[in-house]
Amino acid sequence: MNIYAELNRRFEAEADDNKAKKMSAYMKNRFAFYGLPTPERRALYNDIIKEIKSGGRACYDVLDRCYSDSHREFKYFVIDALAAVGGRLAYDDVPRIKRYIQTESWWDTVDGFDTIVGDIGLTDERINTLMLDWSLDEDIWLRRTAIDCQLSRKDKTDTALLEKIILNNLGSREFFINKAIGWSLREYSKTNPVRVREFIEKYRKDMDKLGIREAEKYI
Repeated sequence: MNIYAELNRRFEAEADDNKAKKMSAYMKNRFAFYGLPTPERRALYNDIIKEIKSGGRACYDVLDRCYSDSHREFKYFVIDALAAVGGRLAYDDVPRIKRYIQTESWWDTVDGFDTIVGDIGLTDERINTLMLDWSLDEDIWLRRTAIDCQLSRKDKTDTALLEKIILNNLGSREFFINKAIGWSLREYSKTNPVRVREFIEKYRKDMDKLGIREAEKYI
């Protein structure tokens, strides 16, 4: 099966111009959409994702072709495909994922890659060093990825790493950075509210109000 061609056929058959316009407007009219809400979109390619998962590896020839398409739904497909084989991804996959992160970057795609990258760090400590590097990068989307790379780890969160990455970004005036800081702390507060409360009190004077508001949501 030519996966790109098949996806293109399915997406076009179910495209909704009215929804596409609304979805594009929500993203500041930066990107093209077919107008497929998440449940409907995933239902269209669930069988393909299952096939990719059963194969156990990322087929980058296919994923690269899909990611190069201007429609956002193709990029979401790539994220779902990588998530499906996430347990088999390794450090060597990160350069490819980094290129995706930096292609037509916006929060909707970047936030799909953060834990995919972060979960590789559960079995390869080189990710920790790389995330520290990314947390200082000029590209705000790499920095956002680094800040939120541990969102799904719960009690496996490397708190020292999280603190270092956040400290590297305190003082930023960038909305997407401060939102990410608050989000990472908010998620960890569900596991360890005391540790997050202590962090906020220690660095409150250096934190942006948005980050504090997000971080304190559940504590």
